Amino acid sequence: MPPKKKGADEVKVRLGRPGNNVKMGIVGLPNVGKSSFFNALCKMSVPAENFPFCTIDPTVSRVEVPDERFEWLCEHWKPASKVPAFLTVTDIAGLVKGASRGEGLGNAFLSHIFAVDGIFHMVRLFDSEDITHVEGSIDPVRDIEIISSELRIKDMEKIYKELQNIENKRTKLSKEEEYQKQLYRTLIDQLEEGTDVRFGEWKATDVEYLNPLGLLTAKPLIFLLNMSKKDFIRKKNKHLAKVHKHISEKYPGSQMIPFSVELEQEFIDNETTNEQMEEFAKENNGARSQMPKIIWSGYKSLELFHYFTGGKDEVKCWTIREGTKAPQAAGVIHTDFERVRPPRTQQNRFPLRCA
Repeated sequence: MPPKKKGADEVKVRLGRPGNNVKMGIVGLPNVGKSSFFNALCKMSVPAENFPFCTIDPTVSRVEVPDERFEWLCEHWKPASKVPAFLTVTDIAGLVKGASRGEGLGNAFLSHIFAVDGIFHMVRLFDSEDITHVEGSIDPVRDIEIISSELRIKDMEKIYKELQNIENKRTKLSKEEEYQKQLYRTLIDQLEEGTDVRFGEWKATDVEYLNPLGLLTAKPLIFLLNMSKKDFIRKKNKHLAKVHKHISEKYPGSQMIPFSVELEQEFIDNETTNEQMEEFAKENNGARSQMPKIIWSGYKSLELFHYFTGGKDEVKCWTIREGTKAPQAAGVIHTDFERVRPPRTQQNRFPLRCA
């Protein structure tokens, strides 16, 4: 490989699968609000007819990414067809302590997490006599560590297997295999210390070996802190400060979104308009739906954004990953566009604004 030019920036290699067809998964213990949250998302789903030749699994929801620019384009063109940007979210059944050892059908559920690209970690902060807790009490910090530990254990099992495959070879290891062996040992040490893979400082070469493993703790993660309606409106909860401190110290930089599934269900069931939402916020300490923030946060955590095409026939959002170059971005519409460069007189004729 030729030496890197002085002053040249190293190309960032992202952890995770390449491509635009990526999705989030909802993870958490049983009875923390995952199913209710997913049901709320289902009521917001983009109609299936907007995606030809596609059957949507009942455990998958495609929810529209709210965008005022898309709404403006639709209002301007009044098109026959409207295709918004969407976020795909998978509902994953509740994990329990010992899932990595097969407890509670845990191995099946953990395999579902391998299939997604980012995680909404639902954490229960609300008390309820009617909804039991699998651990017998409300302790959000304990619950976070139960889920996180199970994910780390599963990652270690996968890495151990890869490491054994290399170490059991009878022939002399190549330089590449020696590099992998050292990398896997570093990974295991980090996970045993309780640090997720995504917090490691990995070189581009490391990431090329990490990505095929699909490690659970390498995936971007957002903590959804599910409060009661009353607590969310008054912006107070006895667990909130402790949870915030724990996440900030153990998972630095991770996004936390306090919200109330109970309140979100009410907004959706009542088909609350934007005007009604603002009126509700004025009367209730500024409390409003957090669904737009949650959806956008999931979309951004997967490094997605979109551009638009518009006309009387159709206004459509085209989703691409951050860092996609213009020819590849055009290729999302049609592969021919990726190969053909437009005449100079047509370039920059219209301003392009992306999400």
